[in-house]
Amino acid sequence: MTKTLTTDLRFGWTTGTCATAAVNAAYTALVTGAFPDRVSVVTPSGKAADLAVQMTDRGDCWAQAGIIKDAGDDPDVTHGAMIVATLRIGLPQSGVTFLRGDGVGIITKPGLPIDVGEPAINPVPRDMMRRAIDQLASALAGPRDIIVEISVPDGAKIALKTWNPRLGIEGGISILGTTGVVRPFSCSAWIASIHRGIDVARANGLVHVAGSTGSTSEKAVINRYELPDIALMDMGDFVGGMLKYMRRHPVPNLTIAGGFAKMVKLGQGAIDLHSARSQVDFPALAKVAASHGFQHDKVSQANSVLDVVQGATPEMRAALAGKIAADARETAMKLVRDAAINIEVLIVDRDEQVVGTAGTIAQ
Repeated sequence: MTKTLTTDLRFGWTTGTCATAAVNAAYTALVTGAFPDRVSVVTPSGKAADLAVQMTDRGDCWAQAGIIKDAGDDPDVTHGAMIVATLRIGLPQSGVTFLRGDGVGIITKPGLPIDVGEPAINPVPRDMMRRAIDQLASALAGPRDIIVEISVPDGAKIALKTWNPRLGIEGGISILGTTGVVRPFSCSAWIASIHRGIDVARANGLVHVAGSTGSTSEKAVINRYELPDIALMDMGDFVGGMLKYMRRHPVPNLTIAGGFAKMVKLGQGAIDLHSARSQVDFPALAKVAASHGFQHDKVSQANSVLDVVQGATPEMRAALAGKIAADARETAMKLVRDAAINIEVLIVDRDEQVVGTAGTIAQ
């Protein structure tokens, strides 16, 4: 049974669904000479996507169709991108083969579900496109040996806003999607990117990775360690998603870096650090801060952690940061359980300076 999507926000379609729709339209024209105005694709989630064919072209032995991706109300960087499929008849018994066109990335590092040297078209979208061709071949008595080239105009530029460069995917975006549906403000895509980052780091033999809550804390990590890009994970608020995956897929050393407020929440047991899903317990923080010279009542009634630390001396701030880092590390260690991982926590201020640490990284 398909889960009900939110009624307040409009869902959308993955790049994999759009590529499958484009393949459907191009294959139809390749066999019949005519393009459909709209294409219906049944996604792996069971929901049907009815998509307009926005661009068409054809020549001798080839046909091309484009679908504009609609991500609904999700702030997806690929929203509005044109996903284009160009189909040609392949060699006998070759089956369906995939090529990358402009704007689709190529895999350059191991650890991803696609082999090095292959187009960045993930397994589920490949299966969706193969299935679409198989069904159309049966319905239209058409060929089954098809070369599918997927391209995305401006895909190389769009990819710079994604994890692709850090994952070793060069030259464009990936064609993604496991359900075929983009759920508005879904956490799953971000967490999946963190998981792939860990996979790539392990496959490339890295012994130290870092998860940062944002760009400021990541810059502090870069200043502290000489780590390659594939070791740097933008975990955002999803420290729990990162740690639970690392429990099963460990890397020997992990640095967790973040500002005061998010690390306070981690130390208090929160594993999703988003402001809408966890809050700082100021009375609990006040008990901790009081032992480091802070006024208990002032901290317990504070509006933000920033208010707490701004009014402190450097010595008080450093002492509190060390305690927060230690508490955050304790939460992290509980999540990875008995996995062989050294965890270090860095508290980073707004000037990219590390003001508190806990744990060590094995050299």
